[in-house]
Amino acid sequence: MNVDEIVPAKVSSLAFDLRNPRLAEFDLAGSATETELIRVLWEAMDVRELVLSIAASGFFRHEPLIVAREEGKNVVIEGNRRLAAVKLLRDPRLAKKLGVSVPVLPSDKAAALETLPTVQGTRESAWRYLGFKHVNGPAKWSSYAKSRYVAEVHGKYGVGLDDIARQIGDTHKTVRRLYRSLMVIEQAERMKLFSRDDRSRSHFSFSHLYTGLDYPGISGFLDLSPDSDEKRDPVPREREEELRDLCLWLYGSKKKETPPVVQSQNPHLRQLDAVVASKEAISALREGEGLAAAYEISRSPTTVFEDSLYSAQRSLQKARGLLSTGYDGSKELLRTAESVATVADDLAEEMERKRKFRKARRRAIRRARRAAVDE
Repeated sequence: MNVDEIVPAKVSSLAFDLRNPRLAEFDLAGSATETELIRVLWEAMDVRELVLSIAASGFFRHEPLIVAREEGKNVVIEGNRRLAAVKLLRDPRLAKKLGVSVPVLPSDKAAALETLPTVQGTRESAWRYLGFKHVNGPAKWSSYAKSRYVAEVHGKYGVGLDDIARQIGDTHKTVRRLYRSLMVIEQAERMKLFSRDDRSRSHFSFSHLYTGLDYPGISGFLDLSPDSDEKRDPVPREREEELRDLCLWLYGSKKKETPPVVQSQNPHLRQLDAVVASKEAISALREGEGLAAAYEISRSPTTVFEDSLYSAQRSLQKARGLLSTGYDGSKELLRTAESVATVADDLAEEMERKRKFRKARRRAIRRARRAAVDE
């Protein structure tokens, strides 16, 4: 790919790239129409911003589209969002069909968009540039798009994962982690444990899996192979049930009418990581107790006690700060405060007794040890 040879190409001769990694998570079939593809780009990838920018300032000629000649078509392998923006600006009927609003261009600006600057290349010659820009650079794709891209470069062009990482400046094992995550989800699909078509939400939150596989609880739950192994099946077959459960908890199931327990990474993914490290909590989650209940089971009594005490302290401090403006003289609230004070006094007395008992017990143990040594 020679970036110095910019060639103008008619917009009508340019085709969208259905193999684009960013489109993979939207389940577009290979037979998807141009209108269907533009709809996805508009709704999910901020094409509106590009439309407004191009309408106001024109198309930046120093940022050419990268085009590959494939199956008799000029396929835009880099710049699909910009191509969609231009097509919408040039065709008001298309915009009306999609139900979107775009500026009406004066004739001279519309004529300037008849051709766009392109650089001719191939997917193989362009992978380093695309990888740097979208995997580790300023215009990052989603984690699923990145993983698909890494797997394609690795599998189709025979480039080692470490070589890919070096070429795109990855120093945080991102490439290996992306590849392993994709292998896990594809293994689950091959084993009929999971289907992306059955997930309960339209958006495929691949980042939940990508992030979660680095957590010790989830990794141990699956007995996951390290990312350095590059295995096609990173999860041992004896962990089939665990892999099925994890996919269900992350993505839910339309057929089972089961929503995912992980609604967002923070705090749900961390809670799930704690749950799968506890057999009792796992059992509760499998029996439908819910993530919050299972998480409480997974926590040690010491942690729960400390958190409860600190939470009570924060609540009381907040109430104390609002006393002058928030208390309306209610006798019932006064009785509640007195009850809280009684509970706090009882708790403090019991804690003090337990502390003294433990202290006396430790002294007794030390005396017994010294006596045993003297004998």
